[in-house]
Amino acid sequence: MPDLVPALPPGYRAAPATAHDISAIHRLVSACERELHGRVRTDPGAIAAVFARPGLIPELDTLLIHDQAGRPAARAWVNRRSEVDVHPRHRGRGLGTALLDWTEARARQAGSGQIVQTVPDDDTHAVALLRSRGYEPMVTEWLLEFAMPDEPAVPEPPAGVTVRPFRSGDEHAAHQLIEDAFDEWQQRRESYSEWAQHTVEHPTFAPAMSALAFSGTQLVGAALSLDLPESGDGYIEEVAVHRDHRNQGIARLLLRHVFRAFHRQGRRTCTLATHSDTGALALYLRVGMTVRHSSTVYRKSLRPAQ
Repeated sequence: MPDLVPALPPGYRAAPATAHDISAIHRLVSACERELHGRVRTDPGAIAAVFARPGLIPELDTLLIHDQAGRPAARAWVNRRSEVDVHPRHRGRGLGTALLDWTEARARQAGSGQIVQTVPDDDTHAVALLRSRGYEPMVTEWLLEFAMPDEPAVPEPPAGVTVRPFRSGDEHAAHQLIEDAFDEWQQRRESYSEWAQHTVEHPTFAPAMSALAFSGTQLVGAALSLDLPESGDGYIEEVAVHRDHRNQGIARLLLRHVFRAFHRQGRRTCTLATHSDTGALALYLRVGMTVRHSSTVYRKSLRPAQ
């Protein structure tokens, strides 16, 4: 580990992050999001999920930089993909470059042949840095929103289809459905424990604002939601429909059920994220969602260290 600690400007020190740093990291990431988009999207549960990623070794795969007063100034982690955040007050001092160097070095050390990082398209400085280092665009991601000044209408379900909120005991069936549906584009299946970290075991999971669709007794669709108090949004973490039941309006039906449930809880916007590999953007636009902002997933091939 010591040989990978990056050289930093005077007054800064780096150390691996631990689960005890979750709140501090969340404040750092929130400051970055507020600076860029005027609002916070990430919640502490999303930070905690990083430490639970299969194969991630916090003492090797995370780095937290503090300033002279001991306040977090920047952070990074790498485990199949990477993230780098620099607090707005500490930008322009080379911390982002130092952490990018570190993520690449750690990825090589771990035997990775490539490194992947997602950057908001309007973070022009970060985009320019990645492009200057040989990163190439791979996938476009969009955060979409649905404005709800009035209670959304819910269409009638297709014949034989019923919809109800998520209940305790639905967890494993929902995981199976979602992983089967996502097999068409995802690179690997998530184990139940990994999947649950950002869905049904997430601290902000909202079962009453999550909807399941059944054809008879068969689960054929799911929309799982998080209630994010800091953003003020309802957030749909995952939407999936069984392959044999697509093109029947089930996804639209599920979304409308979720929108209405969040509206009745006082939320006036609902958001979800999707990317270009899923081919789902057109569906969400037809439902009435609009793009709030976009990001690009960049990839770089790594040569072994000489």
